[in-house]
Amino acid sequence: MILNIYTDGGSRNNSAEGESAIGFIICNSENKILYEKGQYIGKGTNNRAEYTALITALGVAKQYKGETINCYSDSQLMIKQLLGEYRVKNPGLSKLFDKVKELESDFKSVNYTHVRREHKMIGLADGLVNQVLDEKGK
Repeated sequence: MILNIYTDGGSRNNSAEGESAIGFIICNSENKILYEKGQYIGKGTNNRAEYTALITALGVAKQYKGETINCYSDSQLMIKQLLGEYRVKNPGLSKLFDKVKELESDFKSVNYTHVRREHKMIGLADGLVNQVLDEKGK
């Protein structure tokens, strides 16, 4: 089974560690939504939120018995790090990177693709992030 995962993470006041949330959508190969979630993850950076969204989504994807996982994100940094094009220099991100690589072993193959934030499904994931952060601010 092929699954498509669309992830987004966000942090308010990203110059420091701000309130952070994740959003992700898991779809079948025809992009029919199987699962979606927005979740508050505490204080952190935008990059931490991006990785946490992917880690959480891969954990949920295991329940769907997916063999090939196509991961899409608008985080160019995260995607290039996962593809080996950029080194992971931040120690905190390095631990999250290692967790993603560990989760990859649960699937036959995992592919990473950078997409623009205007992508429809990334827009939906971003909406989940902002909904959580807006509710947290109330």
